[in-house]
Amino acid sequence: MDLLMGIDIGTSSTKAIVTDEKGNEIASASASYSINTPKPLWAECDAEVWLDAVLKVMAELSKKIDTTNVRAIAVSGLYGGAGVPLDAEMNPIYPTLIWMDKRAVEQTEWVKKNIGIDKLFEITGNTVDPYFGFTKMMWIHDNEPDVWEKINLFLPPKDYVIYKLTGQISTDLSSAGNIGGIFDLKKRRWSVELLKELKIPEEKLPESIVPSETVVGFLSKESAEQTGFKPGTPIVSGGVDAAVATLASGVCEEGENTAMIGTSMCWGTIHSGNHLDWHFVNFPYVIRGKELIYSFGGATTAGAIVEWFKKVFKEESLKELETVAKTVDPGAEGLTVLPFFMGERAPLWDMNIRGGIYGLSLSHGEGHIYRAFLEAIAYVLKLNVEAAKEAKIPINAGTMVVGGMSNSHLWLKIAASVLERDIYSFPISSDAPYGDCFLAGLAIGLFSDVREIKKWLPAGLRTQPTNDWIPVYKEAYTKFEKLYRGIKAGGL
Repeated sequence: MDLLMGIDIGTSSTKAIVTDEKGNEIASASASYSINTPKPLWAECDAEVWLDAVLKVMAELSKKIDTTNVRAIAVSGLYGGAGVPLDAEMNPIYPTLIWMDKRAVEQTEWVKKNIGIDKLFEITGNTVDPYFGFTKMMWIHDNEPDVWEKINLFLPPKDYVIYKLTGQISTDLSSAGNIGGIFDLKKRRWSVELLKELKIPEEKLPESIVPSETVVGFLSKESAEQTGFKPGTPIVSGGVDAAVATLASGVCEEGENTAMIGTSMCWGTIHSGNHLDWHFVNFPYVIRGKELIYSFGGATTAGAIVEWFKKVFKEESLKELETVAKTVDPGAEGLTVLPFFMGERAPLWDMNIRGGIYGLSLSHGEGHIYRAFLEAIAYVLKLNVEAAKEAKIPINAGTMVVGGMSNSHLWLKIAASVLERDIYSFPISSDAPYGDCFLAGLAIGLFSDVREIKKWLPAGLRTQPTNDWIPVYKEAYTKFEKLYRGIKAGGL
């Protein structure tokens, strides 16, 4: 039996699954870790944490399956911002500033003043924000000059791991595009012009930029001994986890759209590139990457605010919380949560906004607050969909959901009613790793058509809007939007 393996290096854990050639899950493994937040709005991680996690899950899976049957392994990963800073010996010499890190405020303002948003968008299809990797590179240059001089190469987290597994250096189109202001979206290569203006040497970037469904190396003998897998196993480039998770839900046609909700939320859709809008992050998709663009927005802190709630209120069981929240009426009896605990990226691009709970009274309890948290995540999802409609980006009538929040029937019901559209969720235990398995098969020729991913999907759960909730949530969403806009206008 042919087996395929997908590994996703996430923000808070690395997950791996093995499937057969029909998408049936055979085995899985995971390893958790934490990001470092040494200062407000800083978010970083040591690359060895990711490598150790990948080696751990591979070793665990090698005890559950016959690894000689694994035809290929694809690796996806979190958006690693600037990427792993490596010296000439390919050793990490500074923490990786990940997507959540917002320290590059001065660099962002410099780009606005000296490059201009219009020029940046014309070349890269994106705006400027501390979210983007190129501003983080600039921050290192400006604030850590000794480190900058020693940096020989920046590699996205999953490409660093692929290098350690194979000895080969490359990155994929989605990961390169997600860095932002140094990638020419039309030409699908580094922008020589912008690199020069931003003082980022092209030599510090991987020369090889390939489609996600590309075999970029083979498992080395040393890595095989560490993991229990067969030497020479093909390793496939994969891509940015949000886009790979979107593929896992079957998105391969224009207008299909998916929300991946883990630590953050990434809502995205694909198109030909004729509908670029600066409100969204835009980069090549993980299939047909030279033709299709993946445009996404989301919420910097989605599942993260749920974890924050658990920690602050010392709650062990979300299931019990959800049971209590179900007894609370839609609108959480006047509570409104702003879920912007780490500022916000696309489509708001507001690095200064913060989280908040508005409308508290002595009658409110944990159930009210928790429901308001769930509703806030749905409001941000609607904000993204509405921004796409305004930009005339084509989107279908329904929205698919993958990730942890897809297990919450209450949230699915809230989201369907807030968005006034059907929500489809799938009973698959993983999202991006599942898409990785398909990319692995695609890379070695097991599949002839990208649409075969749709055959992998089990029957989805369709959640329809609750008619009685729709008018309540229309009013509540308006209140949510006014609250955000009012705080922004007031400069708080």
